[in-house]
Amino acid sequence: MGLPLWLPKGAMLRERLVQFLQKAQLKAGYLPVITPHIGNKRLYQTSGHYEKYGKDSFQPILTPHEGEEFFLKPMNCPHHCEIYKTSPRSYKDLPIRFAEFGTVYRYEMAGELHGLTRVRGFTQDDAHLFCRPDQVKEEFCKVIDLVLYVFKALDFNDFTAQISLRDPENKSKYIGSDENWALAEQAIIESAAEKGLKTVVELGEAAFYGPKLDFMVKDAIGRKWQLGTIQVDYNLPERFELEYTGSDNMKHRPVMIHRAPFGSLERFVAVLIEHCAGKFPLWLTPEQIAILPISEKYNDYAKKVLELLKNYDIRGVGEKEEEESKVSVRKQGDGDLGSFSIEEFANIINTEIQNRISQF
Repeated sequence: MGLPLWLPKGAMLRERLVQFLQKAQLKAGYLPVITPHIGNKRLYQTSGHYEKYGKDSFQPILTPHEGEEFFLKPMNCPHHCEIYKTSPRSYKDLPIRFAEFGTVYRYEMAGELHGLTRVRGFTQDDAHLFCRPDQVKEEFCKVIDLVLYVFKALDFNDFTAQISLRDPENKSKYIGSDENWALAEQAIIESAAEKGLKTVVELGEAAFYGPKLDFMVKDAIGRKWQLGTIQVDYNLPERFELEYTGSDNMKHRPVMIHRAPFGSLERFVAVLIEHCAGKFPLWLTPEQIAILPISEKYNDYAKKVLELLKNYDIRGVGEKEEEESKVSVRKQGDGDLGSFSIEEFANIINTEIQNRISQF
C-alpha cells in the first residue's frame, strides 16, 4: 500500500546511510532538528503547498473539540521556517543550516506506486539553509560538493545535473516575482558552471516556489532516477515573513536553499541495490561478516570470534585456528587470504575501510 516496512537488514543499511550523512553534515556546519509527523492546515496554506498539492495529500483530520485541521506532514520546509522564526536572527548568524531525516506522507494513486521508488510515506534527508543574498552562490556550491561527496562514496559516476527552470509560457503554476525567479535561476546556472557539472536545462521542471538542480542518476539497466536535489527559494521566506537584522540595523529577508543529497532514503536504497547488484561496500553492507565453523564442535569458538569481530567479513574457522586463536580468511572476489590472528585481521579490515573512506 505504499507504506514500506523495513526489515532488519534493510533497516541496518538505512541506518548506516543516515550515520554517514549525519557525520558529513555536522562537519559542514549543519544543525540537527526534528519536526512532528503532522501539521496544522494553516501552515501549508501559508507555504502555498496546500493550494498546489492539497489534493495529493492525505486529507486533513478535524479535531473534535478545537475544530482545528491537521495534515500528515507532506513536506518538511514549512516546519523548518517555523524553527527559524523561534529566535531573532542577525546577519552575523547566517548562514543557518537545519537538517532533518524527516518522514513525509503523500497520497499517490495506487497505480503510481512502485516498490521503494514511488511510495506514500518516505524519509527525506532534508535540510534548509537560510542565508543572506550575497551568500547564496557560495552555499549552493557547498551543497553541490556534499552531493558529489555522497555520489563518490557510493560510486555513482553516471549522472547528469538537470537545471530545472520554470515554464516561461505558464507562470501561473508558480509563486513569486519575476525578479526573484531570475535571481534564483542565475545562482543555479552559475554554480553548476563553476563546479564544471555536465548539465541539461529542462523548462517547466522547477518546484512551484523556485528553480532547482536535480541530479539524475542512471541505474544498472540505464533508467534515470532523480536522487539528489538542490533548490533556491526566495518565496517561502516572504510567505513566512522570515527576517534577519542586517549590518545597517534594518530588517532583511533571508534566502532559503532546500537540499536532499539522497532525495529520499526509500528511492536511494532501491537504486543503490541495483547499482551494487546487492554487493555493497564493506563499510555499508548490513552483514560484514560470515563465520563458518567446519564442524559443530567449533561452534563455541565461532561465537567467540563473532563477539570480537561482528563488523567484518570472515569465512572459515577450524581446529587449527581454534588452537592458535586464529581465523582463516576468504575475501569475496579474492579467495583465500591466509590465516591471521583476530587482532591482525581486525587491523586489516579497519585499514581497508579507512583507506576507502579517505578516497571520498
